[in-house]
Parts: sequence; C-alpha cells; structure tokens
Amino acid sequence: MFQRLLDEGIPIKIAMSVTPTLCAMLHDELLRHRYLEHLDRLIALAENECQRNRADAALLPLSEFYRDFFSETRRVYCEEWNCDLLALLQQLRSSGSIEIIASAATHGLLPILQQTSGAASAQTALGCDSYREIFGGEPVGFWLPECAYAPGIDQLLQKQNIRWFVVDAHALEHAQPAARRGTFAPCYTPAGPAAFARDVNASRQVWSAEAGYPGHSAYRDFYRDIGFDLPAAKLSPFASHGQKFTGIKYHRVTGRDQPKKIYDRAAAEMTAREHARHFVEQRLADIESIGADDWLPIMTIPFDAELFGHWWFEGPVFLEHVLRATAESQDKVALTTPAEFLAGNPTQQVVQPSASSWGDKGFLDVWLDQKCSWIYPHLQTAARRMNALAKKYDAKATPEMERMLRQTGRELLLSQASDWPFLIRNETAKEYAAQRVTDHLRRFDQLAGALERGDADPEFLAQCEERDNLFANLNWRRFAVSC
Repeated sequence: MFQRLLDEGIPIKIAMSVTPTLCAMLHDELLRHRYLEHLDRLIALAENECQRNRADAALLPLSEFYRDFFSETRRVYCEEWNCDLLALLQQLRSSGSIEIIASAATHGLLPILQQTSGAASAQTALGCDSYREIFGGEPVGFWLPECAYAPGIDQLLQKQNIRWFVVDAHALEHAQPAARRGTFAPCYTPAGPAAFARDVNASRQVWSAEAGYPGHSAYRDFYRDIGFDLPAAKLSPFASHGQKFTGIKYHRVTGRDQPKKIYDRAAAEMTAREHARHFVEQRLADIESIGADDWLPIMTIPFDAELFGHWWFEGPVFLEHVLRATAESQDKVALTTPAEFLAGNPTQQVVQPSASSWGDKGFLDVWLDQKCSWIYPHLQTAARRMNALAKKYDAKATPEMERMLRQTGRELLLSQASDWPFLIRNETAKEYAAQRVTDHLRRFDQLAGALERGDADPEFLAQCEERDNLFANLNWRRFAVSC
C-alpha cells in the first residue's frame, strides 16, 4: 500500500516501530522458509475451497478472492521483495516517507525492569544496538513497550541520544508541572527527550470494536473462520493437527444477536473509504476546536500495526484512504513525524510525565496482576546475577566465555518480554507463556551457574544457541550498567 501511494506521488509521513525481535524473525532464514510453506498451504486450501464452493454463488467469489489474495501475496513477497521485508523497510525509510524508530530489545516493561540494577538500561541500549545494526545510523525515536513510562526512563533514552517517544494521554495530563497544551503539543522531559501523548478520542475511533470503526457490520468477522467451521478432512493440507485459524473467513461482523451474514468485500472496502474520510474530517474539527492562534497543535495517534489487516482486515484500505484524504487537505492539515515536528517547533514546555501505560487502568495493573506477579522475583534475581557476571568478566572473558555470556543475556532478555505476564493474566495461552518464562530462566540459571563457577558446557551452550539465536552480536557488557 505504501509503495502504491509513493508510485502515485501521494505523500506519506508515518513513524513506525520495527521491534528488535521482529527484525530477528524477519531476518531468520528458517522462518522465511516456513512462511513460504505457510503461503503454499493457504493457496492449496483456497483452491480446494474454490472446488468445494463451485456451485455456491455466494461463497465462490470469496473463495476465489482468497486464492488470488494469497497467490498475489506470495508473488510480491518472492518476486518484488526477494523475501526480504527488512530491505523493503530500509528503502521506505531512505525515501523519507517512513521514520523507523527503535524499541526495547524484547519488549520488556521498562518501569518494572527499572527496579533492578541494569535491567531497563540493558533492554533500552540493546534495542538501540539492534536498530543500528539492522537499519544503520542512529535511532531518533523510541517506542516504549506498552507506552509504559516512569520517571528515570527519560535518562535511559537520553543516554542513547533518543529525541522523542510516545506516552499515553494521562502521562501529560498529570505531568509535573501541568502540560499547558494538554496532548496537543509534545513536552520535553527533564533529561531531554520529548514525550508525545496519544490522542484518546482519535485512537478510540480506530481501535475500539465497540465505539470505533472496526465493529461496523460490513467488516469481516475475525473470529468466524473455516478452520473451526469445517471438519479436519476439509482443511487439508493446512490443518494437520486439529482446528485452527486459517485466515479464510466468509462472514462479516453483522450485528449483535443476529446470524452472521456473508462477507461482501466490495461493500467492506466502500465502508473503509467512508470511515477514512470521516476520520480525517473529525480530526480537522478537533484541531479547529482548539483555537490555537499562536502555536501549532499536533495530534499523535499510535496503534499496534497488527490492527491493520489482522484484527481489522480492511485496516490497510482505511489507512490508505486516510493518507489520500490528508493529501487532499494539505491546506488544512499535514502529516508529519515527531522528529520533523520537533525540528520545526523546537521550543516546547519541560515537564515530568507521570508514571503511566496504555494498558487497562492506565498504569501496570495488567502486568502486576496476582496471576502473573510470581514472575518478577525470578526476573529480578536473574537480572542481578547477569549484572554481576557482566562486571566480573568485563575485562577477562575468553572467546568461550564470551559465547556463554551472550547466550545467558539472550535467555534473560527473552524471559523479560511483556507478552508473558500479559498472556498469563488474560488467560490466553497462559500455559505456553508460563512455560516460556520458566524455560528461559532455567536455561539462564544453568548458563549463569557455569559462568559463576568458571566452567564451560559446550554441548548445552550449542543447544541453547540453536534454540534461541536472536541478537548474534549481543553486547553482554550492556548488562554491567549500575542504574
């Protein structure tokens, strides 16, 4: 979609985080191979669906749509992008249309990790190291995992020369001193980097299934999938191990307490275009209502990228027409990135944003819930051990010890991901999440114990490296920081 707009000369200005773990996955040859196998199975399943529905006037066009959609996806991925999405993102970044920003190494929740010496600092520094290695140059913006901020995190970002980051609205609404312009202007933090606050009303219109666009009756229903509607025999060659989501969905959201109606792709696309125009009109009205005669207001509207195309299948159509509509209204509103805005508007208020996140209830309740709180004493103990090991071996690590320290750091980083407590608290794949934390900490413990004793276990180390191989050049000395 971005490429199509740029080919047409439509201006794009978007900031996008590509997290270090996602970069590692996109770069991994095994996962690229598995993705192609996945596409091949989808295409074969869609072909089978065309045959199964050949006498069904309502379903056959949808089956053909999915077959063509998956086939074109494979063609573009292989022939145009050479199976390398990172190279494509680098091209878009070089064009000046997309500002790619850094994030924490494994999406660790920084205000919680901040309680243990060196843990939040390592997540931040290693995330920026990954950015430099993948994209070249220095990161200017930084995505705080879960938008979670606490005083002191601005200092960690300043050490990496980060110039801006995003917080939730109440971080500036309850800032000290009060943010005079609310969420319509960034504020510099005491350490230097600027905080841009999420606009709540604009965000709700796009991400909320109840109060926003994605719940419209014309849009595709995410949960109704042939992987659960059809018997396993009809899902070959896709589902060999029971029912699962396939991505082939024939029904639309419809309405509450009504039988699901068949999805109409043309009607859904028309609705997305209408919602895009409505969205831009509403933002124009919001900006005009501020009455800012002597200063330039900005609206910051961040979303999880998976919303567009995954949860909300028509999301890319909506986003495309938002970009088209803003291009048509450049005399009233302009797209920009936070870095560009600061370059043109360098004078801003200095405040200390309040501790906050964009999670339920606004701070850390989701991740500190009693269902998942058992994780943190173990993470704190491991982080303290890693800090001590990094200091111990700082000037005297042999090549074998270097390998062990890198792998020990990988296991710790992977155990710190905010996804695990989130899944446990929400009871979605909670057994898997708990097992992942336990497994990473168990491997960490065995590696750390060997390092503490001055031993080496080449066979176990090789097994760990094969299993968890992200951050090939991980700088384990980042864990030696004392703040």
